[in-house]
Amino acid sequence: MNRSDVASPSTADLYDAHVMKNYGRPPLTLVRGSGSYVWDDQGRKFLDFTSGIAVCALGHCHPNWVESVQRQAGELVHVSNLFRNPNQGELARRLVGYAGPGRVFFCNSGAEANEALLKLARLHGATKAGGEEGKCYKVICAQSAFHGRTFGGMSATPQEKIQKGFRPLVPGFAFGELNNLASFEALVDDTTAAIFVETIQGEGGVNPATTEFLMGLRALCDRHNLLLILDEVQCGIGRTGKFYAFEHAGVKPDAIGMAKGLGGGFPIGAIWTGPKAAELFQPGMHGTTFGGTPLACAAGLAVLDVIERDGLLAHVTQAGAVWLAALSALAAEFPAQVLKVRGRGFMLGLQLASDPIPYVTALREAGLLAPMAGGNVVRLLPPLTASAEELASSVEIIRGVLTSKA
Repeated sequence: MNRSDVASPSTADLYDAHVMKNYGRPPLTLVRGSGSYVWDDQGRKFLDFTSGIAVCALGHCHPNWVESVQRQAGELVHVSNLFRNPNQGELARRLVGYAGPGRVFFCNSGAEANEALLKLARLHGATKAGGEEGKCYKVICAQSAFHGRTFGGMSATPQEKIQKGFRPLVPGFAFGELNNLASFEALVDDTTAAIFVETIQGEGGVNPATTEFLMGLRALCDRHNLLLILDEVQCGIGRTGKFYAFEHAGVKPDAIGMAKGLGGGFPIGAIWTGPKAAELFQPGMHGTTFGGTPLACAAGLAVLDVIERDGLLAHVTQAGAVWLAALSALAAEFPAQVLKVRGRGFMLGLQLASDPIPYVTALREAGLLAPMAGGNVVRLLPPLTASAEELASSVEIIRGVLTSKA
């Protein structure tokens, strides 16, 4: 029998037979993307407000991004961190320009960035304890946090669905209530090295930290010689209308974790460390084979170029305010279904009164892709390039779904 005589298995068949079943995927196979839209293998078009979970900052296949990645792929892809490469140095310079004086370490994902930050906290604690390891190592995080699925990230994520099956976890974590400064202050003791929170909790339900809370954490860390570490993996890189979400509060952290939107679709993660922590990592203490490759950094530089050239921070601020107002009006129109709309810029969450799964399914069937989050929340994460018309279209699709379920 000729190979051509054998029917090729469908993508769904291949997944069922060969891919691990650790994701609960919907019956959807995506094959093409352009701007804010994707198409499936049946030719159906969807407005994609998942953006690869806040990754595709410039939308799908932005021409400037594609050209930069293609050009770099033909010049130099990988050299490891045994050697320098120009793109890594330039991207570090650009990120320091946004965050302030300090240094940058590159990795491949948000989980890796957060793991590096936790190691940084341990190093600071040892320094604080006069070089004695294991004496000052506690990191205080927030309830409903999500910091990744590595052992350190899981241990900093107080969610049973994340931690179940993997105990014993890494010791040394305590959890306060987001926006309750007193609950964090009560956890500080002589073993504490750092406070580590998301500026806006993403997976936990799109819960923003207030200005007063972040400023209070800064003062608390200053009083007790703790590192203030902010996880901006999902909310950073322009998603809120500022390059970093904490800029809205006017606070200055000691270290920042970032990833997702930084590469515009290509895997990259990074941490920035300010003067207090910039010299903690010394040769041999931490590393990565793939972090900061010429190709990954070319993708990151393309993202920054387009954000700056096209004024996307101002666009997210202005268009996001109109979009938030429209969604808030929609919530007022359907109070039995939508309890609250929260977030900032192009990172919004609709807290529903019931299970969000039927709503996410109905939205998909109506042509809008949106992910879920904790607390019965539907997240809306459009690319930073989404137009006012596309944002308005999302509101009308959501209106249609709410009307059908009223």
